Amino acid sequence: MSCLHYIDGNLCIENVKLAHVADTFGTPSYVYSRAMLENNWQAFNQAFQSMPHRICYAVKANSNIAILHLFARLNAGFDIVSMGELERVLAAGGDPKKIVFSGVGKKREEIEQAIKKGIYCFNVESEPELDRLAVIAQQLNTTVNITLRINPDVNPQTHAHISTGLKENKFGMEISHILPLCQRLSSLSSVRLIGIGCHIGSQMTRLDPVLTAIDCLIFLYQQLRERGIAIQTINIGGGLGIIYHRETPPTIADYAQAVQKKLSPYTLEVILEPGRAMVGNAGVLLTRVEYLKFTRHKNFAIVDAGMNDLLRPSLYNAWHDIQPVTLHSDEKKIYDIVGPVCESADFLGKNRELALHPNDLLAIDGTGAYGFGMSSNYNSRPRPAEILIDNHQMHLIRRRETIQEAIALEQIIME
Repeated sequence: MSCLHYIDGNLCIENVKLAHVADTFGTPSYVYSRAMLENNWQAFNQAFQSMPHRICYAVKANSNIAILHLFARLNAGFDIVSMGELERVLAAGGDPKKIVFSGVGKKREEIEQAIKKGIYCFNVESEPELDRLAVIAQQLNTTVNITLRINPDVNPQTHAHISTGLKENKFGMEISHILPLCQRLSSLSSVRLIGIGCHIGSQMTRLDPVLTAIDCLIFLYQQLRERGIAIQTINIGGGLGIIYHRETPPTIADYAQAVQKKLSPYTLEVILEPGRAMVGNAGVLLTRVEYLKFTRHKNFAIVDAGMNDLLRPSLYNAWHDIQPVTLHSDEKKIYDIVGPVCESADFLGKNRELALHPNDLLAIDGTGAYGFGMSSNYNSRPRPAEILIDNHQMHLIRRRETIQEAIALEQIIME
């Protein structure tokens, strides 16, 4: 389901015409629907209401503090992977007691800061990380909650770059290592084991891999219980897919029903870390056609957004629907939608059938997740603005970066 719809031939988000957004804030710009963001959150929360649960939004999907603030007001928790994300959540009014800290490469200062801020728990991904965490917590004279992240060696059947649960991936620990590690935990007074978990990948469109991974967690939980090791949470990660093209991912309700069927026999709190499924379909990248270029081999629509603004097509060969903001009755042609960046990989969509004029506006759909967050200053291009639509209102939630700001951290060496 997209946040886009036409009103009298004009493409809109909620009750605002995207042409009006472009006239007010320029292009390229990311534009989000508040209603869809909140509806996605409510869909997760309601779907799991029959069992103890904790929804920790994966901040890496979209870390704008206005969006984080919306989720914080809805009583969300947060899944973070860096100190920067921790500070964003706190700046947005998030409760540190609802934060879980994931990631394989937590630095010493990041761990110290997270402990001092009083986060809920650390998702531990290796034995060396556990050792570092235990030492730091002891130095700070405190005890911290941990969950042990396993690598279940389950194929999520998604793109290789966003697969995180196979044995060749860097994430999590082998299941065979967990029981010996738990025996060690009794000697570490500064850490408290509260759960186990896994996250096998992103943009998953089938339930089978998710349920297989949960079976691995249940098996491990039963082994722990037989040895008198009590835990209170199972973290099943995130990764539920959305519709970009012709995918048929399970609904949030179907996902929840399948998870609850597996876990309902056990007295456990389930922790979820949805990201893409919370924000992906709630945002678009708005861009303007600068030139139409026709050759004997290809037609190109050259737009003002590039791979520095939206990396997913170049990085993953990802497909995003591209819709004209104003409909024309002209004959449609097949275009590659490309940007101004000096790379042949700089494309936003290939072989799209559109009726286009120079200066037209296009909306690249499904870019609410991993859109702005992966943007860069490549080719010394300032990053775009971000706008939140709330019914009839437009809110600038991040102004467009200036060239001066982009170079402000650099310094000439005077000889």
